[in-house]
Amino acid sequence: MPIILPPITRRQFIKGSLALGGTAIMTSRAFAAGASKGAGLDQNRVALLADTHITADPNHVYPGTKWPGSPVKEGEHERVNMAQCLADAAKSVIALNPRPAHLIVNGDCAHSIGKEAEYKEFLRLVEPIRAAGITVHVTIGNHDNRKNMWELLPFLKEEHMGVQAGVIELPHANLVLLDSGKGVLGDEQLNWLAKQLDERVDKPALIFSHYNPYPNRGVRPIKGMRDGSSLLKLLAERKHARAYFYGHTHEWQHNRQDHLHLINQPAVSYYFGKGHAHGWVDMKLTESSAELELYCNNRKHKQHGDRRQVSLNDKKK
Repeated sequence: MPIILPPITRRQFIKGSLALGGTAIMTSRAFAAGASKGAGLDQNRVALLADTHITADPNHVYPGTKWPGSPVKEGEHERVNMAQCLADAAKSVIALNPRPAHLIVNGDCAHSIGKEAEYKEFLRLVEPIRAAGITVHVTIGNHDNRKNMWELLPFLKEEHMGVQAGVIELPHANLVLLDSGKGVLGDEQLNWLAKQLDERVDKPALIFSHYNPYPNRGVRPIKGMRDGSSLLKLLAERKHARAYFYGHTHEWQHNRQDHLHLINQPAVSYYFGKGHAHGWVDMKLTESSAELELYCNNRKHKQHGDRRQVSLNDKKK
């Protein structure tokens, strides 16, 4: 199973918040007030986040990412408080009416190498989401530490094949969460994926994993997962596999190979190219499509509100 953080009661939320100190209590109470308002939950709505990169220090400001050949000049990198970015995303998700019944963080919850303190801060920041009745699902990214996630994230389910993988069955689609945290899926997990898809041909499938399946086509040349071509071949052979969602590259991109949509989720935290969007995606599922809308951290960003559509079935001629 993937890592699942089920909803918590308001009492559990407040009890957990009291252990965090004065500043955290004020923030938590504000969230609790918002979470107590009566928005319903929509089983066909899912909030999609990736690359939160939370540090142990909630006040830590990241000065931007530089690498050889970067088109971003010195002094043009955006300074980002990653904790605030996730807190803002949480507020936006909770404010939706109806709220999504599920939220997926598609890898790289932690900023460095998955330190214990980073996951404790991550848990604090997602508590308001859980208190709002939303189930949080987490995949593993290259910055995550499997052992620490296992020990520190509550309600962690038993591993299959030594990895965290599972299926979320929704009314209009099945969401398959994979574990590419080591940069590779492996034959056993690919065989498991094929079996899950072949047993569920009655509904379209959307597949989620942290790594890009091929070398990044955007601003930064990031290599893809080592067996990405095997994954794409497997999905190409199954027409009801409609999309593959991934993070890792910190870019908002949409490509398509025949029936398969390839959705590169933006980072909640920082981006690699000047002016790129960072934020999260609201997904609404219908019988015929997955409607995607980008929510930028900066509401004035030119891509805020950008919409994409993933067809969930082939149109009959």
